[in-house]
Amino acid sequence: METGEIRGDSHIGHAGRIGRIGMDSTPHAPHATLPVRPTDRAVRAGCYALAALWWLTGLRRAAGTLRHYLAGTGAPYALDASTLVALPPVRAAVNARLMEAEAGHWSGTDGWQGLRIAPSTSPDWWLAVRGVQYRVVRPNPHYYRVEFHKTWNFARLHETGLAREFTATGRTGYLPR
Repeated sequence: METGEIRGDSHIGHAGRIGRIGMDSTPHAPHATLPVRPTDRAVRAGCYALAALWWLTGLRRAAGTLRHYLAGTGAPYALDASTLVALPPVRAAVNARLMEAEAGHWSGTDGWQGLRIAPSTSPDWWLAVRGVQYRVVRPNPHYYRVEFHKTWNFARLHETGLAREFTATGRTGYLPR
């Protein structure tokens, strides 16, 4: 899984790609522009089987995102922000950003930050998103919320039209500080 490039508030669309939470400038073809090969159909069938296996083993978020990709609608996908923000590395990153805000390094809306989720933290979230972009919105010193963004894409199935990239987003309600 890869993540889309985010700079400032440009997370609605992007011209380039960042791969696997790192730089990868290799562009890929637009949706449904490449011919479908028999191996593409086999990979898609394998992905459906994998999603079913993940569901049966309790990896519900991972199964859900993979099924959403394979459904091919490209519709936005809602992330469970309250569960995501409770993961220890996410919680630590958010707390660090809040401490920076309290020290006067920024106020209002934070810039987008990248965050990896390790398999040891949560296999389900790791398989579902691997990493996300997040930012902290702090309208006043007493409350804040956390917003998440992930561009979910695999090149080949998207390029053949057998699946479709999508954007996953979520945000918490306002939380007390």
